[in-house]
Amino acid sequence: MLSAAKGVLGRLPVLSPWKWALLLLLLTLVFQVRVQHLDERLYFWIKTAWHADEWQERSLWLPEYRVRIDAKALPGVDDNLSGLTYDERRGQLWAVLNNPEELLALSKDGELLARYPLSGFSDVEGITYLGDNLLLLAEERNQALVVVEVPERPGALFREDYRALTLGLQGGDNQGFEGAGYDRAGDRLFVVKEHSPRKLYEIRGLKSSIRGDFNLEVIDREAWIEHKVFARDLSSVHYDERTGHLALLSDESKLLMELDGRGKLISFRSLLGGFAGLQDSVPQGEGMTFDDRGNLYLVSEPNLFYRFQRD
Repeated sequence: MLSAAKGVLGRLPVLSPWKWALLLLLLTLVFQVRVQHLDERLYFWIKTAWHADEWQERSLWLPEYRVRIDAKALPGVDDNLSGLTYDERRGQLWAVLNNPEELLALSKDGELLARYPLSGFSDVEGITYLGDNLLLLAEERNQALVVVEVPERPGALFREDYRALTLGLQGGDNQGFEGAGYDRAGDRLFVVKEHSPRKLYEIRGLKSSIRGDFNLEVIDREAWIEHKVFARDLSSVHYDERTGHLALLSDESKLLMELDGRGKLISFRSLLGGFAGLQDSVPQGEGMTFDDRGNLYLVSEPNLFYRFQRD
C-alpha cells in the first residue's frame, strides 16, 4: 500500500513556487467571486442594463446615486447606530441605537437634533414612520413590532405605554427582525430577517388592526428574494411610495437592491469603496431610507451617516 501511494505521488507534477502562488491566487479569486456573488452581480448588471431605458424614469434606479455626505460621524454617538426612517411632516430623520436603546432625531445633513431614551425596550434594530404621527420600532430578539407616538417633548419613552405585535416567525436570539418599511396607502408593513435564513415578510392591515378593525395577514415573500436577491444578508428595507418599489440593504454584501411591486429585481448599487463616489466601503450598513424628493440616507455602525443623491 505504501509503495503504491509513493507511485501515485511520483506521477504528480512538480510545480514551481510561482505556479503554486498562481494556483493559490486563482482559488482565492474563485472563493471571493462566490462569497461576494460577483458572478451574479455581473449577470444582473447585464440584465438590468438591457432595460435601463424602460425603468430609469419610473424607478429609483440605484446605479445613478452618488454620495454627497460620505461617512460623517454623528456627534454624540459612539456605537450601535441602527435603523433609519424619514418623517416628511417634520422634514427630518429618525434613527435608533440598539445598546443602550435610544431614539434619535437627525437632520438631513446628519446633525443630531434630539435624543430620547427607550426605557424597557430590547434590542431595537429597525424603525419606520407610519404617518399619523406614529413610529414603529422593531425589536429583533423578541420579534416584536412596537408602535409609539412621535415624542413632542424631551424625556424617555416607556415600553409598557405602547401596544406591540409579536410574531414568532422563525429564529431567535439575534436572528429576528432587522428592518421595517411601510406602505401607507396599502397599509402594508415589510420586515426583513437578517439571516439564518434571510426572510422578507409582508404584513397587511397593521394600522387598521391597531385602530380596532382587526384584519391582520402575514405573507412570506420568500419567492421575491430566494434567487433574485444576490446578498448574504438583509439588514434594512424601505417602501418607496413614489414608485411602489422596495429597496433592500445588505450589510455583508455591501449592496443596495431595488425590487418592483412583484418582486422583480430592477436595479442595484454597490456600496464598496470606489463605487457611487464612496472613498471607502460602507463598513456595516444597518439602516436606510429615502425622503420625498428621492434622496437616499444610510447609517452604518458604529456611528456613520451617508447621504446620496441621484445624478
